[in-house]
Amino acid sequence: MYNFRMGYLSKVQVIERANQTRQFYLICPAPLAEALELEKGEEIEWVVEDRATLVLRRPAIVSGRPRRSGRGRE
Repeated sequence: MYNFRMGYLSKVQVIERANQTRQFYLICPAPLAEALELEKGEEIEWVVEDRATLVLRRPAIVSGRPRRSGRGRE
């Protein structure tokens, strides 16, 4: 388990569609995604602990494929 904290500010973006539905987007800055070793297409889970705390979880990390290290491409 890592014992460090990093923070990045992001703005919530909203797309309002013609059929009166809205979709909210939360952008994950690239340095944060790299620190978390997020991969394209990876499923994540958002957990609301309270109004001020949103937790990002990985439901399962698929084994058998090594995680990327650094910024290099595989």
